[in-house]
Amino acid sequence: MIDPHSTFEIDPWKLREAVLNLDDLAQSESVFALSNGHIGLRGNLDEGEPSFLPGTYLNAFWESRPLPYAEGGYGYPEAGQTIVNVTNGKIIRLLVDDSPFDIRYGELQSHERTLDFRDGVLRREAIWRSPAGATVRVTSHRLVSFTQRAVAAIHYEVEPLDTSARLVVQSELVTNEPHRAESKDPRAAAALEAPLAAEEFFGSDTRAVLVHSTKGSGLRAGAAMDHIVEGPDNTGFHPAETWEDLGRLTVTSTVEPGESLRIVKFLAYGWSSRRSVPAVRDQVSAALAEARHTGWEGLLEAQREYLDHFWEQADVELDGDAELQQALRFALFHTLQAGARGENRAIAAKGLTGSGYEGHSFWDTESYVLPVLTYTAPRASAAALRWRRDTLGPARERAQTLGLKGAVFPWRTISGGECSAYWPAGTAAFHLGADIAGAVCRHQAATGDVEFERDTAIELLVETARMWRSLGHHDGVGNFRIDGVTGPDEYSALADNNVYTNLMAQLNLRAAADIVHRHPDRARELGADEEEAASWRDAAKAMLIVYDEELRVHPQSEGYTEHSEWDFSKTGADQYPLMLHFPYFDIYRKQVTKQPDLVMAMFARGDAFTDEEKARNFDYYERLTVRDSSLSACVQAVIAAEVGHLELAYDYFGEAALMDLADLEHNTKDGLHIASLAGAWLVAVAGFGGMRDHDGELSFSPRLPERLTRLAFGISIRGRHLRVEATHTEISYWLLEGEPLELRHFGRPVTVREAKLVLPAGPPLNPGEPPSQPPGRAPRRRRPD
Repeated sequence: MIDPHSTFEIDPWKLREAVLNLDDLAQSESVFALSNGHIGLRGNLDEGEPSFLPGTYLNAFWESRPLPYAEGGYGYPEAGQTIVNVTNGKIIRLLVDDSPFDIRYGELQSHERTLDFRDGVLRREAIWRSPAGATVRVTSHRLVSFTQRAVAAIHYEVEPLDTSARLVVQSELVTNEPHRAESKDPRAAAALEAPLAAEEFFGSDTRAVLVHSTKGSGLRAGAAMDHIVEGPDNTGFHPAETWEDLGRLTVTSTVEPGESLRIVKFLAYGWSSRRSVPAVRDQVSAALAEARHTGWEGLLEAQREYLDHFWEQADVELDGDAELQQALRFALFHTLQAGARGENRAIAAKGLTGSGYEGHSFWDTESYVLPVLTYTAPRASAAALRWRRDTLGPARERAQTLGLKGAVFPWRTISGGECSAYWPAGTAAFHLGADIAGAVCRHQAATGDVEFERDTAIELLVETARMWRSLGHHDGVGNFRIDGVTGPDEYSALADNNVYTNLMAQLNLRAAADIVHRHPDRARELGADEEEAASWRDAAKAMLIVYDEELRVHPQSEGYTEHSEWDFSKTGADQYPLMLHFPYFDIYRKQVTKQPDLVMAMFARGDAFTDEEKARNFDYYERLTVRDSSLSACVQAVIAAEVGHLELAYDYFGEAALMDLADLEHNTKDGLHIASLAGAWLVAVAGFGGMRDHDGELSFSPRLPERLTRLAFGISIRGRHLRVEATHTEISYWLLEGEPLELRHFGRPVTVREAKLVLPAGPPLNPGEPPSQPPGRAPRRRRPD
């Protein structure tokens, strides 16, 4: 059944597509993607066609490509990096009495796909009548293992429903699949056309292995498959065949109604920049052997146990909005998938769900995704930060190129080298260094991990502090200035004293000085001492935080509130995003905000603002923010909730949580917006839950919008598992495990133990009328069920 108006059905623990809509196939490939942070499989149909973007990805496996410039300049990156679609092991082709199973032909009588967030399995069932008249039921269950990092598996079954059927199943490994061009530059497109060169291939019995390497970056990847086949006595198979870019196992059987042909396909993937062909081959072969030894049922059981543990600690419960409850669990599940087993690799903006942004990581990893993982899956958070530590080499080289000390991390990257060809919104966005430092401080405060502090935190904090001290300067009156930088708002560039940048740099400098004092032996190894630390403290103390005394608001950067305001009355609804319809020259010199900048500062450094300042700032910037970025809604929601505009926050909550399920930006086809999905958790926990963690002190001030009657969530904090439950009248705190925990409830210190502590909700806020947004840019209102 193909329905032109297919939608996802609402279920608190599942994403269910009851009918297939080919127009939504591209979106569904992303939302049904499976990953563990190492392997990513887009939700393509088993038979491989039709598809929008066949995608099989290995974290940090990339190919180099030229970066085009109309006119070059000193310090411009010379080569980019693009994630590679590696060998596709998802493909299982079926012939029924010589008719290929293809949903575009014959009659698709029913088709259903379900992604269960509790066991991480994508299930599909189709009933199809072939052009020759044979009707079969095809079911498949697909998983990417959280417990065996290199492994994915598919359980595939075919049942004739009305008459005997001759079945042929071709299970394949396919390399260098044709794909949609990602770049308009012919040089870049050529570099990515068939990027993998065959190095070894062999097949034996039910098993096949392919080893390839990239032609430019010199990375080597192996893919392997093995099978268990069960069917009637006449079932047979031809030993696996292999070619340079193809491995295939062919299974044949004549199956009667009431019987079935079942195949379990085990997949293993691995890559290396250093290991030899035999080593990579043996690596994936070993992983494949372990998967087969575990078996399908064993993989399922381990997957469920892993996710049971995750949900026990991380689940967020919403009463009053079934759609957002489903969307929030969908968001948490995909955030976990993006980083769970990355193990010292990056978390890309799209995770491993698509090739959008070429597979690059940005600042959103540290500012949006890691806050979630720090409190729900801290090992994944630590691994992502260790990846930053491991890329300090190229970051130090980049700093030297720019004439700075310490380390300058790349605006966009896969392996650690800068890949942004547009420096005003790339290299100039130095705030990334402080975003990393902020994530380090948060993780350390939340976990108390001394080993992490010594092997990772100190080096990242010291090198980023050195960068700030050399980038900024003390002016004639003693202020420490940071000039010519770009903050989070990409509609303002090369500004002086961006408030977000300066406040985050201040945090960075203080944290670096403190950690040098705590670990003088490690500091000496890095060439840091108390004298250098004192210079960081001086810079932090003198940091210039600009303020407009006349308007009584913080300009997002020096002089910003003196710019003319964007003329929204002359901007049509079809002229957003502005960057695609107006020159940057005009955008940069006007008051118009692509995404929260000063408002982001009030979230990340809320301790630097008074309640009155937050309210006035939010009101001022709300009418200038056009939300031309998927990073916008969640941050606006958090601060809207804090200043008391709970219904506005609720509207923004819907936008953040439904970014991909509703395809609000019309580009989910390229991969999920992982930061926006993580942002949905931020809205629930930091927005309506009122959680803050400034300077390592945990505090809560929960307030709910009218429609939500209950919010409950859990976090991991310093070896404890804290649960919080909020209604409109009372707030409860209790520990599932761990020693008593000190925190603040609406500013009041309390001690939480295993016994539930029930406290009255805080007094209601009276913020007045909610602020307006630019014409046509208000969030869509959440309606009652």
